[in-house]
Amino acid sequence: MNETAPAFDHTAFLKNCTLAPGVYQMLDASGAVIYVGKAKSLRKRIASYFRSAGERSPKTRAMVGQIAGIRVAVTETEAEALLLEANLIKRHRPRYNVLLRDDKSYPYIFVSNHEYPRLGFHRGARKKGVRYFGPYPSSVAVRDTLNLLQKLFLVRQCEDSVFAHRSRPCLQYQIGRCTAPCVSYIEPEEYAADVEASVRFLQGRSDEVIGDLVQRMEEASRELRFERAARLRDQIANLRQISQQQYVAGGEGDADVFALAREGGTAAVQIFFVRNGQNLGNTVRYPRLPEEADDAEIMAAILAQYYVEREPPRRVLVSRRPDAPEALEALLQERRGSRVHLAWSPRGDRAEWLRMAERNARLALQAHLAGKAGQQARLEALTAALNLPQPPRRMECFDISHTQGEGTVASCVVFGPEGPIKSDYRRFNIAGIEPGDDYAAMHQALERRFARLKRGEGQVPDILFIDGGKGQVAQARDVLKGFGMEWLRVVGVAKGADRRPGLETLVLSGVEGPSILPAQSSALHLIQQIRDEAHRFAITGHRARRAKARRESRLEGIPGLGPKRRAALLSHFGGLQGIARAGPEELAKVPGISRGLARAIYEGFHES
Repeated sequence: MNETAPAFDHTAFLKNCTLAPGVYQMLDASGAVIYVGKAKSLRKRIASYFRSAGERSPKTRAMVGQIAGIRVAVTETEAEALLLEANLIKRHRPRYNVLLRDDKSYPYIFVSNHEYPRLGFHRGARKKGVRYFGPYPSSVAVRDTLNLLQKLFLVRQCEDSVFAHRSRPCLQYQIGRCTAPCVSYIEPEEYAADVEASVRFLQGRSDEVIGDLVQRMEEASRELRFERAARLRDQIANLRQISQQQYVAGGEGDADVFALAREGGTAAVQIFFVRNGQNLGNTVRYPRLPEEADDAEIMAAILAQYYVEREPPRRVLVSRRPDAPEALEALLQERRGSRVHLAWSPRGDRAEWLRMAERNARLALQAHLAGKAGQQARLEALTAALNLPQPPRRMECFDISHTQGEGTVASCVVFGPEGPIKSDYRRFNIAGIEPGDDYAAMHQALERRFARLKRGEGQVPDILFIDGGKGQVAQARDVLKGFGMEWLRVVGVAKGADRRPGLETLVLSGVEGPSILPAQSSALHLIQQIRDEAHRFAITGHRARRAKARRESRLEGIPGLGPKRRAALLSHFGGLQGIARAGPEELAKVPGISRGLARAIYEGFHES
């Protein structure tokens, strides 16, 4: 226990601590990292935490009281320390650090390296020889842009494997969204011109594109290719209309714009992406703040964590001067490989970008605080409805999904005072039970969840919601009894008549008879939200497991079709759907597939 652990001997530690720059990690009695920091001099910085209590803030006093050990790592420069600090914060998520809750990579549009290049969606590591444009704030923004490009320039977006095996034009050609290069309906030079126009459009050079299209239209008209000239005329008209809406304040260049708004212990960070003077969109993040963190500390932590796995643009604009701006700039330049300008007092167009981001940050914070107030009211209503001693800090809900016993998956979703904690969601693939036995499935899922908890993985919930009635609640109580946790409150959420929302019955552990809350109850609305999220998460997992099993079993069940031949089929037809559409003659054209095996494959996909 923490209270019986020996106090950390900071005097002995500091005697042997280096004066070099680096990163330090403070550990509690369980070995968990509770704070990560950087320093120009490790000994001096760590010593500052152990001054007299009157010189320390409440946050620092609380943290120091939990220190059971300190780890240090020496670095060559302060910029290296900043990078290592950001990596460690993202890995350990210490409770006393500013934490930018943003673990996803942003999507890009790519232009492939192919004789007839394709435009497509990309997220993740980049490949050499491929051109990328972005980042975009969301996958929706990328899809919308790709849809627009397809209408404007008719450049293909199909997979290379599909492109290579087409014998006639697809639906995209028939609806006027592709020029069918797969069957040579367009000359390579013309197609290359359309690709180049798409690239220049993505680079913000719409005026150049329009000028080029006008020239191509006039050439087509002189050559009496009137159908081609008409298509180019329509492209020009659409492009002129769209390009009027593309620019932000008439600016130029690339920039990421960060604006911070905060109220009390809550903050919103608005991030705008500007590329070639065009606003590609924005996203908002709500970082977790430790007590007493100032704006400069928050901004520095946000930038370091955001760019630890991303390449920055040439210019980064911020609404607050961050801590150690020189070290931050050095980190950004290292990530980019060239000069990066970090600015917090820009002028002209860039100042307008920053003002726009600040306005959006304030609006986002107001909406977030209003949502938090509503969430708090629902938590208080739930506390009263279930007669809890205090509002719950962690709520877990379990649900089971399957199709007539096939592909059974259990879900566990987690909610806290601010809503879903998606990083703690878990799924369990259920096996070894009688198909369709929901009680056994729930028992297995709960047993696996609390076995992990017993090994020290995760946190104990304050309430355990179960999608189901008395039988499922009985399974939960049986599992909890086996782990010595009978005290944990279990609430079964049984569906009402005709499964209509608002008619749910609550089955409470330790309470005789069911409980029914009014349909307008805020507590019931919160329970419904948690239950519905568990249901959605379970169904998504079940469908993926079922689809995978069917996909694998369909090919694996055919005698004589080993891994190499399955791979050859999938590669040749671009996937399972292509195989399903192929006839025996087409199947037999794949190397290694005999006529007899082709017939067996065809029958395997078309058996009644």
